[in-house]
Parts: sequence; C-alpha cells; structure tokens
Amino acid sequence: MTTLSTTIDGETLTWKDRKRYLWLLGLVVPLLPFGAADWTEPGGWTNVFWYSGPIWILVMIPLLDWIFGQDRSNPPDWAVAQLSEDRYYRWCTYLFLPLQYAGLVFACWVVVSRDLNWVQELGYALTVGTVGGVAINTAHELGHKNVKVERSLAKVALAQTGYGHFYVEHNRGHHNRVATPEDPASSRLGESFWAFLPRTVVGSAQSAWRLEAKRLRARHKRVWSTDNDVLTSWALTVVLFTVLTAVFGWAILPFLVIQAVFGFSLLEVVNYLEHYGLLRQQDDSGRYERCNPQHSWNSNHVASNVILYQLERHSDHHAHPTRRYQALRHFEESPQLPSGYGLMLGLAYVPPLWRAVMDRRVLAHYGGDVTLANIHPPARERVLARYGAAD
Repeated sequence: MTTLSTTIDGETLTWKDRKRYLWLLGLVVPLLPFGAADWTEPGGWTNVFWYSGPIWILVMIPLLDWIFGQDRSNPPDWAVAQLSEDRYYRWCTYLFLPLQYAGLVFACWVVVSRDLNWVQELGYALTVGTVGGVAINTAHELGHKNVKVERSLAKVALAQTGYGHFYVEHNRGHHNRVATPEDPASSRLGESFWAFLPRTVVGSAQSAWRLEAKRLRARHKRVWSTDNDVLTSWALTVVLFTVLTAVFGWAILPFLVIQAVFGFSLLEVVNYLEHYGLLRQQDDSGRYERCNPQHSWNSNHVASNVILYQLERHSDHHAHPTRRYQALRHFEESPQLPSGYGLMLGLAYVPPLWRAVMDRRVLAHYGGDVTLANIHPPARERVLARYGAAD
C-alpha cells in the first residue's frame, strides 16, 4: 500500500507517505557494532570508529538534521486509519530486534577475541549501548500497542539495557503524571540533566514497582510471581546476561554493564528534553488539567525523526498513545525545540549550554510568567530571582 485514497462527497482524494522508505533507515542503528569493528585497524586514527555510536548521535544526526531540515506536514485525517493498518511500518520496527541482538552477540565475540585496550573497549561499549538506547525507543513504540505480540517484543527489546520496568512505568505512570512535579520522568526548569538522571532512574523503578504491585493486588494475585511484569522483564535481562557470560566468560560482564548503563541513560536524556520545565496547571480542587500539545517539546527535523520512529512528535503521542508512529501529527501550538534530539541531548550534557538555549524558551512559552513553569525545588529561589513573574 503506497498510495492511500478515499472518496468524500463524490471526490476521490489520494495521499502518499513521502517518507515511507526512509523509515527503514532506523535499521542502520543496530548495524553500528558491525561497522565499528570492521572499520577499525590496529593503531591509527581509525580507532575513533569504536565510538561510532556517540559519533552517530552527537555528530552525524545533528548534521543530517541541518541538511534535510524540517517537515511539518501531516497525513490527512481520513488517511490515518489506513496508514496505521499498513503492516509494512510494523515490520520496520519488528526487524530492529533481530539486528539488535545479532549486534550484541557479535560485539561480545569481538571483545573476547580481539586484544582491545580499555579505550577501545569503552568506545565499543558506548556504541553497543547506543543500540540498546535506541532499542528502548523501539520498545516504546511497540509497548503502547494493543497487539499482544508487540507488547511482548517490547520487553525483549528492553532486556539489553536492564530497563524492563520502563514497560510499566512509562505506560501507566508517565502518561498519567506527565508535566507534573510528581512525574520522575518530567524534568524541571533549573534542574540539570545530571541532577535529573539519578532522580528519574530511582523514581521510575520505584514507581513501576508500586504500579505493578497495585495492579496485582487489585486482581488478588501475588506480587512476587510470574504475573509481575516488572519481575519478568528484569528476569529477561538476568537470563540474557547469564547466557552471554556463560558463553563468553566473566570478562564480558563489565562490558555488558557499561553498555546497559549508557543505553538507559540515553533514554533518560531524551526524557529530560521532552518535557523540560513544562507544567500542567491545577484547578481549585488540585486536579491537573488534561495533557495537551503544549505540555511536550516537539521537533519536526526529518533525520532524527526517521531514526526514532517520529518520537519527536511527542505531543500527538501523549494525546493518542496507541497511534502508530507513521501517523503522528505536528501541532502548531506545541513548543518547538530548536533542533532534533541529537543536538539537544548533546546540549543537555552541558548544563550551562542547555540553560542558555532552553530556559528562555520555557519563559517565552509561559508569556514571561516563570511561576507557571515546573520549577526544580532546590533551584526555585534562584530561578525566581533571575526571571521573576510576569507583571
């Protein structure tokens, strides 16, 4: 199905997804561990390719975003249902998983069979972790769907990074509490990424456990059982790491841990920039307003959206969590990031640069009234002293 059509009031309308075959570029990411090992030679400048993952994210994607620019076009409303049913787009995500795990096994073989120094092995771990981090985004796309096999594949994709609880916390926690102080995955104005990271890692795991325990108790089931989605997801990681350690030896375990930590840190830096400083307002009863397009930072940069299954159209995702990536829409009223996620996460790693770029955008979004923003409590006095409130 390449061209969609319908008839409305006797008029035949057609629409074609111009990015249809570009979505396959998302499968380039799990190939990075293969390329990193093949492009390097003993000694010399080619050793930089062990760091192909960070280079891809921090250099290549921002460059491609700059070259190809933005696309604000939306599919027409009548085409959304047909577009969502086209199974081609599902296979673009399904195929990520076998490539992901082929790359992981290959990387383990490279680490134990080649005499890598610690700089090379660290770079390779970050490259493999890049795949694991993007795999969390693939799991994000699959985990929101109503098809059971897709939800199961989401748990498999998360096993590499040991972040299986994301399956529970994101769907049932973050989507309910987004852009509120209670959400561990919503960053606050004045909060650096390095302060956000431990808060969200610990808070998300705790929240996932509480949510799953509550669900099971409501169904009169035991919390410590195979019915617990958090436990079964973590168990997949234990099994995966145990098998890889049994095959490749104990020496592979530090490599697996480093790639996992870097992988889930990529998820969290994306979380950091998606809702930075944005706050849903409360009514007199204390109830938060419904999440709307103004509560997510968006970007329409083509390259990073293609690689991340249009994750950057985040407002429509929160409005319609089960909507498939190819059908997500741009909203004019959504606050816009100045670039795609690649450049923005690089800025997030350097708090002064991040604040210089983003704090004024948060302030402008709220018409100069900083008290309407989600302010980091430890930084509240500093933020209010600097920006004050609107007159």
